[in-house]
Amino acid sequence: MRRAERLFRILQHMRKSNRTVTAQEIAQSLEVSVRTIYRDISHLIGSGVPIDGEAGVGYLLRDHHDLPPLTFTFEQLEALAFGAKAAAMLADDHLATAAQSALDKIESVLPPEHAERLRAVPLFAVRPAGSGQVPVHLSYIREAIAAKRKLKLTYRSLSEHITTRAVRPLGLTSFGAIWLATGWCEMRDDFRNFRVDRIEGLQVLKAKFKDEPGKTMADYFLAERKGH
Repeated sequence: MRRAERLFRILQHMRKSNRTVTAQEIAQSLEVSVRTIYRDISHLIGSGVPIDGEAGVGYLLRDHHDLPPLTFTFEQLEALAFGAKAAAMLADDHLATAAQSALDKIESVLPPEHAERLRAVPLFAVRPAGSGQVPVHLSYIREAIAAKRKLKLTYRSLSEHITTRAVRPLGLTSFGAIWLATGWCEMRDDFRNFRVDRIEGLQVLKAKFKDEPGKTMADYFLAERKGH
């Protein structure tokens, strides 16, 4: 769990408890060490959050304090809700769960009338008939992009030619039910797009890569614009 998310959850826990809570209670709720909670609460207090108490006794969030208000237009709420629904239909389970979790966090700090709008947005995403399941390798590619880890792909082209190659994964694009993975192919020494549903084998390698001039996603988009 990242620190920013942990700080948010500590404040949520204290606000919902509406009483003095111990570091031990918070640590058990968040499944982290008591020492981590002590450090996080010290950071919050140093940032100006009005928390009373001390280590070994307990902590209380003063009544007048709340999380920073979130103000959205109705169109922004529609976009958030639709994005979560689209993720549930088109992306892998992990991304869909993350999208819903993000909506839940936003809803928890919205004014009641806005929270209701967020829940009731009448926009829906439907997976096209006959499109099959979400590609099994999608979540692994997402994780490799975030970690800048190279991939070893066994790929079956549209002409049914099978190759194995090392790729630096750079981005994913959804065309409805079809996902394309864009990467720097070390075999071709150039950018390549791979249909995720045609990847027959995938291994996330230990080898990492760094952004290099001419080999980034921004460079790919620039090359595409020049090509057209």
